[in-house]
Amino acid sequence: MFILILIASIISLINAAAIVSRSQSYPSSSQLAVLGPKTRLTIGNKVIAPDGFERSATLVNGVFPGPLIAAQKGDDFAIEVVNELQDESMFMSTSVHWHGLYQNGTNYADGASSVTQCPIAQNHSFLHTFSAPNQAGTYWYHSHYSVQYCDGLRGPLVIYDPHDPLAHMYDIDDASTVVTLSDWYHTVATVLRYVIGNTASSSLINGLGRYAGGPMSALAVITVEQGKRYRMRLISMSCDPNFQFSVDGHNLTIIEADGELTEPLVVDQLQIFAGQRYSVVLVADKPVDNYWIRNLPNTANASYEEGTNSAILRYKGAREVEPATVNTAPKNPLAETNLHALINPGAPGIPEYGKADINLNLKVSVVDGIFYVNNVTFKPPTVPVLLQILSGAQEPSQLLSNGSVIILEANKVVELTLSTTGLAVPHPMHLHGHSFDVIQSAGNSTLNYINPVRRDVVSTGVPGQQVVIRWVTDNSGPWFLHCHIDWHLEAGLAVVMAESPSDTRAHLNHAPHAWDQLCPTFDSLTPSQLGGGGLKSYEEATNISTLLYPPPPLPSATS
Repeated sequence: MFILILIASIISLINAAAIVSRSQSYPSSSQLAVLGPKTRLTIGNKVIAPDGFERSATLVNGVFPGPLIAAQKGDDFAIEVVNELQDESMFMSTSVHWHGLYQNGTNYADGASSVTQCPIAQNHSFLHTFSAPNQAGTYWYHSHYSVQYCDGLRGPLVIYDPHDPLAHMYDIDDASTVVTLSDWYHTVATVLRYVIGNTASSSLINGLGRYAGGPMSALAVITVEQGKRYRMRLISMSCDPNFQFSVDGHNLTIIEADGELTEPLVVDQLQIFAGQRYSVVLVADKPVDNYWIRNLPNTANASYEEGTNSAILRYKGAREVEPATVNTAPKNPLAETNLHALINPGAPGIPEYGKADINLNLKVSVVDGIFYVNNVTFKPPTVPVLLQILSGAQEPSQLLSNGSVIILEANKVVELTLSTTGLAVPHPMHLHGHSFDVIQSAGNSTLNYINPVRRDVVSTGVPGQQVVIRWVTDNSGPWFLHCHIDWHLEAGLAVVMAESPSDTRAHLNHAPHAWDQLCPTFDSLTPSQLGGGGLKSYEEATNISTLLYPPPPLPSATS
């Protein structure tokens, strides 16, 4: 007994100086499960406590974040999504989207429920087969069914390029250098989706973190060796907040944005929005020690107290203690306009505003928490847009959701200007099926047609600002354009870009028979088979906030 008391006393003394890292009892980033491009993802429920708070979650293969799917450039993908969900408080159907992959010719494999497929019902599966022959970089996968990914269904996907033109800049690029950034909620998303303006309980780095007032739970540790150069692939799997990411004492050289290589750009802090990815080169050239990795969300009262919003960069040979490094104001933060595409720079079309083949102007507004794009809120149709097109619908008036489907001609340059009014938060807008050139970044008056950054998620900035993007309609099919704050997508902030519907059937590889069966199976589900808590979820929401969306109708297949 005396020995036990002595040990406890020693530990408490150590804690007074520097909290001992308990990360060794948790999977570290270097132990991230890795799957190949031909694999199976089993979607199920499990109780986890990534920040010390236990709750049931919706997970891939029982882990958060989900396993890394790692492929080589040119690989074909065959990923079976198996639905074994059982927790009726959360959704029991699912869909999985492969964020950033163009799905050229395989629109049906994009995974966007209500746009390209019906959800996968409980105890069923669907095999996603597709290729990405000309893509390499940092991507991710996540549920695209209502707000389900906020409950945990999200994971990294990387396509490695053996001939990467920037490979000379780094020594190490593997599973240990994939860095996932996410928000986490102590209440299930099926309840929070009724709350207008809910706030994350914590933010996690590689699936670990702490929340204010919570236990000193384990933090993620990224281990580096002095003298080596690391390609860190930052992935924001956020459902809402954007993050200010930095590593104490270290510069970061950006070489990729959203799967597109950039001219190398040195920064000491970068803002990363929901859905965005950056590859940064970190040179481990500092004294052997521990350094704070900081990832501050744009939520009220966010701080680094007690190790919240943080992880640890640990040099080999350093003590296993938490860092004592001090946060300093950035001297060289990222400005998006300083990023330039490395490969084939230059926007398509005539380099002049309004001189594209198709010029669109979308205005986002919000009333009582409901979002509108050009005065129309997106409501998921009961029949996916792709199925409507393949069934013969060709005109906007024929396509549901009414007013939310924009038809674009084939092989045209599209210039989209997007602005917001009302809610003073930046919306990260993501376009499926394409990367685009950012002609004008939010908060900047300059138009750049010569060498803008190319990416697939862009911030709209705050009311009074606008963003301008360009892409070419060379990928027939319906593609979602939506806010990647999942609560905002749920509240209507989306439209569908239907590229050349008359060409879609010919453009698509043959959709598998299993795809045709998704809708009949899903449509036959009873309310209890859908999960989501029904009206009980709304009743729980009333205990959280008085600022709520209207109560839901009785549960249905489109809820």
